[in-house]
Amino acid sequence: MTDAEIEHENATIARAYKDLLQVSYRTLTEDDKKLIRKAFEIAVDAHKDQRRKSGEAYIFHPIAVARLVAQEIGLDATCIAAALLHDVVEDCPRYDINDIRELFGETVALIVEGLTKISSMSKDMEDVSLQAENFRKMLLTLNDDVRVIIIKIADRLHNMQTMDSMRPDKQIKIASETLYIYAPLAHRIGLYNIKNELEDLSLKYTEPDVYFDILNKIKDSKEGQDEYIREFNELIKKSLDREGLHYTIKGRPKSIFSIRRKMMKQGVSFDEVYDKFAVRIIYKSDTANEKFLAWKIYSIVTDHFRPNPIRLRDWISSPKSTGYEALHITVMGPKGRWVEVQIRSERMNEIAEKGYAAHYKYKQDTEKEDSLDSWVAKLQEALESNETNAVDFVEQFKLNLYSKEIYVFTPKGDLKSLPKDATPLDFAFNIHTEVGMRTRGAKVNGKLVPLSYKLHSGDQVDILTSDSAKPNSNWLDYATTAKARGKIKSALKEDKKLIGEEGKEILRRKLKQLKINLDEKSINDLVHYFKLKTSLDLFYRIGIGAIDNTMLKAFAASRSNALVSFFKNKINRRANVSKEDLEKEEVFAKYDLLVFGKEEEKLDYKLSNCCNPIPGDQVFGFITVNEGIKVHKKNCPNAVSLQSNYAYRIIQAKWIDSSQQEYSAQLTLSGIDNLGIVNQITKIISSNMHVNIKSMSFETDDGLFSGKLNVIVKNNSMLNKLVANLKKINGIDKVSRV
Repeated sequence: MTDAEIEHENATIARAYKDLLQVSYRTLTEDDKKLIRKAFEIAVDAHKDQRRKSGEAYIFHPIAVARLVAQEIGLDATCIAAALLHDVVEDCPRYDINDIRELFGETVALIVEGLTKISSMSKDMEDVSLQAENFRKMLLTLNDDVRVIIIKIADRLHNMQTMDSMRPDKQIKIASETLYIYAPLAHRIGLYNIKNELEDLSLKYTEPDVYFDILNKIKDSKEGQDEYIREFNELIKKSLDREGLHYTIKGRPKSIFSIRRKMMKQGVSFDEVYDKFAVRIIYKSDTANEKFLAWKIYSIVTDHFRPNPIRLRDWISSPKSTGYEALHITVMGPKGRWVEVQIRSERMNEIAEKGYAAHYKYKQDTEKEDSLDSWVAKLQEALESNETNAVDFVEQFKLNLYSKEIYVFTPKGDLKSLPKDATPLDFAFNIHTEVGMRTRGAKVNGKLVPLSYKLHSGDQVDILTSDSAKPNSNWLDYATTAKARGKIKSALKEDKKLIGEEGKEILRRKLKQLKINLDEKSINDLVHYFKLKTSLDLFYRIGIGAIDNTMLKAFAASRSNALVSFFKNKINRRANVSKEDLEKEEVFAKYDLLVFGKEEEKLDYKLSNCCNPIPGDQVFGFITVNEGIKVHKKNCPNAVSLQSNYAYRIIQAKWIDSSQQEYSAQLTLSGIDNLGIVNQITKIISSNMHVNIKSMSFETDDGLFSGKLNVIVKNNSMLNKLVANLKKINGIDKVSRV
């Protein structure tokens, strides 16, 4: 770099630092500014020789993270300093954690140490168990100090914002990881704006075509949206002004990711998504009158526009466990369009925008436990079991982070928040672990219900207990929350161990009668013979009688005749292998459709059943443990989990030829039941397009029809053309691929 370039860069760094002080959500004292200045100087010194992949000075990254922490999240000077220093200990050998402790005090040092631990975890992850275990350890830092995770989320957001210069495979891995764990965490801590941006940026790298298509359509419709909000505003402004309310009305477009999710879930196009934006009414109020004014505004809005009675959400009377408060209604607005209206006080809006920081700014000195405090306290229970499989744990934890909530009552009338689709078992474990363990049955609204019953908001639940009751394996089918499932699994494992210990002694006695010693070799032989995974599985099956004397005698006989068995197996294996190879050779000689990796190699593969890819779909290969390469669509429901947890097993894949093979695809149709419509459908499919129909079924109901078609196509473009032609038939409303 030239002297002029260095001078320009230094001036830009100084300007970024000044901006950081000016945009802080909190009022900074002189001591705060001194602390931030000192952290800034140490960070500049530590990173002076470092550059990011984009070529810019590394110091811009910690400044940007600190800015997000200060402005978007609204944390204090301690956190701003920690954000500036978050990479110092990891990246610069001149500074260790003791130096940070000496210079900045215990709190900053603890936060920086937590962030350093998380960063070191993410380096060189070679297998899924390590990756999942590291996620678990990262979540454990929530118990130490929730600010560690919040700064880590800001760090991840800035990395996502500046990821263009990375390799495509790295982009997909980081984006999937973000979607898999960081976006749900941001949602759970109440950082809704950051959650939306993380999801949108993840979509930008995992499905760029979809992302830019929706983004461009949103831009094209922005002018019409602004005009619509002005029209909506004008219709209710006089009524609101007449009541002497101080308020602002804003329009907020839904995130690209949420629009995409609606399109996928409802099987509709962008134009058919009716609530692509929401109207937000933010009013001034003291705490005492907040609820009264919210319902007053609700009354005014519904005087002008007809509300959808099943779309009322009252999170003022019962705030979400994240601390979110608002009144949501969906009304029939101007031009006959449904509009979501969100009613919030300025305090509620700040909590929704800033999450944790505003939550504590407005926290009252009352005895009522804060919802975020109680949630963080509950984490210890979810994280404490070391026996839980790390991958299962992360999956369960993620589900609980993102799940929608229901509100149910105890017999005494206390309100409890549970994830949507929770069962009486989840409720029992939510009350207390011992109540869960001793559950015998449940009453909902005074009536006995099965333990698999799905609870609904407003239910009153009474758990029936018994000292003799204990968990059984069926309970895992009924429980949905991480806490309940974790406790049930631990109890079942404990039972299995006790039965296994008894089984081991039984096995020792029975083998003695067969003149076989119970040693490591005989145990391994038995595990292999009965096709089990572990010695505990063997002992458990002996204990419950699943492996009896006859089966053990057969094992003993096979050992004594081992030589004959050896040759038999060898001959059988050779016969089987050659037969399979012949079949594979026949298949792959005819159909070289997919190539893998940068070298575009032709490898054996299987198409996954979860998404049924066909030629023309964007796909990737996943190297399984036992079944070779499985091919998934890039928008497969399991894609994010696989790309996040098993990034090292992902292999690039693309179709190179689709003229030799035919694939099955299922379509659903719905519309108005016109005379001869089925004839038109079959004519277009069979005659005009020469596509074979594998099966078809249609149902009519009061003038409407719905149908399912299984068709045989050669590629994706043929299927898309078929869908487009079917949509042209008079009376057909929707056609979508399953």
